[in-house]
Amino acid sequence: MDIDPGKGLHYLDNAATTFPKPESVLEAAVHFCATACVNPGRSTFDLAMEAESMLDDTRATLSNFFGGSDPNRLVFGYNATDAMNLAIFGRLRHGGHVVSTQLEHNSVLRPIAHCVDDFGARSTLVPFDGRGYVDPDAIGKAIEKDTRLVVVNHASNVIGTVQPVSEIGAICREAGVPFLIDAAQSAGVIPIDMKSMNIDMVAFTGHKSLMGPMGIGGLCVGEGVELAHTRAGGTGVKSAVRRHLDEYPFRLEYGTPNMMGIAGLFSGIAFIADHGGVAKIHAEEMKLARVLWDALRETEGVTLYCADSLEHRTPVFSFNFDGVDPAQAGTRLDVDYSVACRTGLHCAPLVHKAIGTAPSGAVRFSVGPLTKLADVEAGAEAVKGLMKEIHG
Repeated sequence: MDIDPGKGLHYLDNAATTFPKPESVLEAAVHFCATACVNPGRSTFDLAMEAESMLDDTRATLSNFFGGSDPNRLVFGYNATDAMNLAIFGRLRHGGHVVSTQLEHNSVLRPIAHCVDDFGARSTLVPFDGRGYVDPDAIGKAIEKDTRLVVVNHASNVIGTVQPVSEIGAICREAGVPFLIDAAQSAGVIPIDMKSMNIDMVAFTGHKSLMGPMGIGGLCVGEGVELAHTRAGGTGVKSAVRRHLDEYPFRLEYGTPNMMGIAGLFSGIAFIADHGGVAKIHAEEMKLARVLWDALRETEGVTLYCADSLEHRTPVFSFNFDGVDPAQAGTRLDVDYSVACRTGLHCAPLVHKAIGTAPSGAVRFSVGPLTKLADVEAGAEAVKGLMKEIHG
């Protein structure tokens, strides 16, 4: 299978989704769909048992990947947004207080807003500093007697900063408040160990740096965390029970799972292991990211946000060209230089408000596991070329 990402396109939008996917992931998903894509565990014939085995293996592999305590408490959903809804509504549907940050994606901000408007919950959104980081002590000071959840963006999809979640988690642990991280941008990029990092829940998606297909993600839930039911439906087991089951994984899974997506995700985790693990892949990404970082800092007329260092961050950069609307800049990068990027508010409006780029947002470049040196060099040259065109 010959993979050509867009016939010469230099793809720098991996924060949205990694592209291209590894050939092994594509083959695994197609092979499963062609040979064993039946409902897992709903029947006792061999093919159903084979599907169930693949589901269980993926569940156990991902639980171990995040340092989870019980594979059954790794539940599958559509994506990180879906997982965040399960966790946030599961903790706040009867009210209470939640602490989060101004770094959050709408996958956190909007569920919190609904809990505030519809269920009488209260929220505190802690700001980040000029470098893009949240002070753990500020999280601690925001915790109140009725705080039912702390949720923090592990790695920003806008400015790429990686938050000190271990320190934040320790504060939450001492206060007895469940700690949820949004790992949409960090899973597969930054090593995550729930026990050593004091994390109670990890919301993840498969289609970014876990290298899987779209439409699969989930939530890893630590022992002792109580989440209320927010949905109900089929589980394939104990069908005579009137209400949705309380035990995991059925407690937070509903209906037929995305088995093709799970098969691809299982292969994505194998891809990460085969290429030296998360830390090695991240180091290689940051080497490539330096090419972009240097160009963005050195090109006169380009404003780079919250990226004074490459430490404690992912290979994600947001920037603007002086005097050019970011949407227009993105179009010109695509049409004139064959560089694909993301523009706008990136579903994180409070970040852009804080860094002064609202309402138009910014241009974003992001590197992924399959990004090549030619891609980042093309991005760097495009920045310089476009700035030269603009100002002569």
